[in-house]
Amino acid sequence: MNKLAGNLGTEKISKLLIKQAVPATIGILVMSLNMIVDTIFVGQWIGVLAIAAITVVLPIAFLISSIGMGIGIGGSSIISRALGANNSEKAFLTFGNQICLTVILAILFVILGNVFSVPILNLFGAKGDILPIASEYFGVIIYGVPFLAFAMMGNPTIRAEGKPKFAMYAMMVPAVLNVLLDILFIKVFDWGMYGAGLATSISYASCGLYILYFFLSSKSELKIIPKNFKLDFKIVREIVELGGVSIVRQGAISILMIVLNYSLFTYGGEISIAVFGIINRVMMFALSPVLGVSQGFLPVAGFNIGAEKNERVKETIKKSIYFGSIVGTIIFIGIVIFKEQIIWVFTNDATLLDKTPNAMLIVFLVTPIVTMQLIGSAYFQAAGKAMPALFLTLLKQGIFLIPLAYFLPMYYGVNGVWWSFPIADTLSTIITIIVLKREVNKNLQ
Repeated sequence: MNKLAGNLGTEKISKLLIKQAVPATIGILVMSLNMIVDTIFVGQWIGVLAIAAITVVLPIAFLISSIGMGIGIGGSSIISRALGANNSEKAFLTFGNQICLTVILAILFVILGNVFSVPILNLFGAKGDILPIASEYFGVIIYGVPFLAFAMMGNPTIRAEGKPKFAMYAMMVPAVLNVLLDILFIKVFDWGMYGAGLATSISYASCGLYILYFFLSSKSELKIIPKNFKLDFKIVREIVELGGVSIVRQGAISILMIVLNYSLFTYGGEISIAVFGIINRVMMFALSPVLGVSQGFLPVAGFNIGAEKNERVKETIKKSIYFGSIVGTIIFIGIVIFKEQIIWVFTNDATLLDKTPNAMLIVFLVTPIVTMQLIGSAYFQAAGKAMPALFLTLLKQGIFLIPLAYFLPMYYGVNGVWWSFPIADTLSTIITIIVLKREVNKNLQ
């Protein structure tokens, strides 16, 4: 079992974070291309309404697949701490329970998604001319979502093994395949939104199958053992409590998307939804390095919390925030300098080219400080403390951003939507700093 732990308890923290965060960042960057490539290709080859349709559909797919992500992050927290405490039996049992939960719940939600597809699409903002295009896209990618859920469950678990490079490869495979299939299905075969959806769905399947291959191979120390599929109440409860943080986060994001699309459609029409579609894709890609730092933080912090090495935990927190803040500052400077050129990649529509750059600049305004939010909630997940993790996770999307995105447009129009992002980021960062500092002073001395 020591092979699973690697050097998480002994190696220099800065070196560990780089080893964990760089592959995670590369994987997230490349995986983000699944969404960005779809947006670029449909924007250039199909039209503005196609961008709006993808903006509506993808949050639904990610809400369903977030079940796997929540189970993966919750389970990987348990596994990391079990490894730190040399409890291999609990690590293997947790892994088996992760697989069973993911498969059952993902399939259930896909069935519900198929049965209630039109009401769900309407709820998420598929109105007017967007609905038929969104329905065509959603009807295809829904079948790839169980594979995506399994992949999102397996990825943090692979990192918990101390194998971040394999987690990176798992995210690179679908991104490369999606680019090739988009060109083939949309440009060559002229299959339109059906082709875009089919390419995305196949890429999700390739990711899930690669994760399955890894766990079946000799490369993985965590083996798929059927007897561990039997659900253990205590393990399931701990997975749900910790993973529920990620699921609730995605749920809050989904509610946020409903509110955003409502406000954008009400005060700016379909074109404003398309504007946010571009900004959202840029955000996913640009913030990947910051997310990579937080993903790299989890196994390092979790292992050392389990091993009761408090000084290493504190150092991990400080250096993660330091690295992430530097990266966030670089990202913001890049947005300021290249905002117009970035929009040109997605579309040549004159209205979008006019409205998107300034809106994007406002949304990214406080990017240098967002790492503090991510590390704050990630620490409590790594420590197995579900309630503070849930509270910090909900601060931005749920507690601040949803009401701001609903009420500010009543007074400031579409600009109220854009300004709700930096205001929510600032408020949630301040509270996260207070909560995290109190925790460190109380429990890590």
